[in-house]
Amino acid sequence: MKLIGLDVGTRRIGVAIADSSIRIAVPHTTVTVNNGLEFTEIARIARANNTTWFVLGMPRSNNGNLTQQSSYVKKFAQSLASAVPGAKIKFQDESLTSVEAENRLKSRKRSYAKEEIDAEAASIFLQDFINNISVNSIENNDKALAMNSVRKTRNASTSTSVSKRAVKPASTEKKNNPSRLSSVTSSASVAPKAATRKRAARRASTQDGSTDGRSSKHLKKFVIIAGSIVAVLGIAVLVVINWYNSSLRPVYEGVECSTAQKDPRCDFIDFSVKNGDTVNRVGDNLEASGIIRNSFAFQFYMRSNNLDSQIKVGDYQFRRTMSVEEISKQLVAGAKNPNVFSFTILPGERIKSIKAKLIELGYDKVAIDSAFSKNYRGTDAKIDRLLASAPSSSQYGAEPLEGFLFGDTYEFYKTDSVEKIIITAMDAMWDVVEGNDLVKKYEQRGLTLYQGITLASIVQKEAKTLDQPTVAQVFFSRLSQNIVLGSDVTLQYALDLVDPERTTYGDNGAALELDNPYNTRKSQGLPPGPICNPGVSALLAVANPTDTSYMYFLTGDDGMMYYSYTEAEHNQNIVEHCRNLCNVQL
Repeated sequence: MKLIGLDVGTRRIGVAIADSSIRIAVPHTTVTVNNGLEFTEIARIARANNTTWFVLGMPRSNNGNLTQQSSYVKKFAQSLASAVPGAKIKFQDESLTSVEAENRLKSRKRSYAKEEIDAEAASIFLQDFINNISVNSIENNDKALAMNSVRKTRNASTSTSVSKRAVKPASTEKKNNPSRLSSVTSSASVAPKAATRKRAARRASTQDGSTDGRSSKHLKKFVIIAGSIVAVLGIAVLVVINWYNSSLRPVYEGVECSTAQKDPRCDFIDFSVKNGDTVNRVGDNLEASGIIRNSFAFQFYMRSNNLDSQIKVGDYQFRRTMSVEEISKQLVAGAKNPNVFSFTILPGERIKSIKAKLIELGYDKVAIDSAFSKNYRGTDAKIDRLLASAPSSSQYGAEPLEGFLFGDTYEFYKTDSVEKIIITAMDAMWDVVEGNDLVKKYEQRGLTLYQGITLASIVQKEAKTLDQPTVAQVFFSRLSQNIVLGSDVTLQYALDLVDPERTTYGDNGAALELDNPYNTRKSQGLPPGPICNPGVSALLAVANPTDTSYMYFLTGDDGMMYYSYTEAEHNQNIVEHCRNLCNVQL
């Protein structure tokens, strides 16, 4: 059985893995916090390792109390439980693990990425967990607890009876000698006699030529030698583990190929798997082509994950910025059709950004603008239901399809039109709406589907996944009391529409006075339409907000969310937690 350790941060999550049979935790990777996508990636890692067991580091203050970060970890655990069905989550106290992780990395290498610290920290507290907890007892929770309870009861009764027998001589002596002050006095008088008898026995054995002394010296030497061997073997194991993990990493790390297309390190390398190729031959060929660091590490990874027999014949293209894990996935999935490409729309992404990515893929700008300005009503039943409550045309210069393209990774033929991409993403959005019964749930909260998507788009931009339900609650409370939403992200959207270069509204004071319905600092109610394409978590947050009654929130300089009931409390939170972020140019 494998266990996954997670060092939960607001920007990155360090991941470590331990096998119950080996009982050694090793750093695995880091996952970037990205509007809920981090849970998808963690779920994928769990599936790849065939486990639903997670150990989360629980930070505490110097005096051992839970902190605000502890609350964040607990919220994270709740979302993780939703993302991974049947997830079994344990918490392990952690203190200064990041410092220890950095010291370990410094001792092993001259340079390292910050991400490595997070994964190393996760391995530290995961190792502590498996050192102190029986993994078998975890796998059999109820049974183990019952057995332990029985053992404890038996041990307690045995201990009690032994204790009573040991006390009897003292109590008897006290009874037979009433002149004694106490049993303690009686025991004290007996102790020197016992010690005298032991010393006499030792002298007698020495006089009789006993070899116990020499045997004791030999035993000590044996223990020292055995301990040294164990220590050397332990160090050797750690060295091998570190070498193995390093060998699984990309040949070139830290290269962002999506924005560095001219970097030769991002070039694709053609690679073929032929009939009869074994995992050994594939590994050797990958190393010879410079795609991986080490063939043996690749072979061990494939065999240990039962992937060695799943490699498919075909022609592939790999980058030297790909890890062994990424390469293995592609080898198992099979070679892609060279005429097919993947296209990703991120949760929270705007139409403007999606258009730019299509231009990078080679689509014509005029064709892109034309496709995004079309009326897609009547295209299919899904889109008709999706757009049923939406206005027939956009207003105030906003994109008419803003909010209706679901964030996911899609595959298209290179001959597919922009319209095909748009229709596919809109159909996917309706599938999410219908699958979660959002039309009915939004109506129960007094919103049409279009209004619900609009509010979800604001929640998407305002908060990370864990805080989205509470942020949605704040907005519902303000709407119910006819108080302006006061959202900076809607004001930013308005500024992007009327003054994208900020030539007119160059300071925040002027921006706050912008007369535009998207400026919810000034205009009451929801803005005219969505400000981005919301993801599943934000859509569900609007359908199921938390049962709280906050009226204000802000994101602090530390990335944490701070809530308050009154304006005075909100202003105090700004002073204490938002000295920098609250003054950023809109």
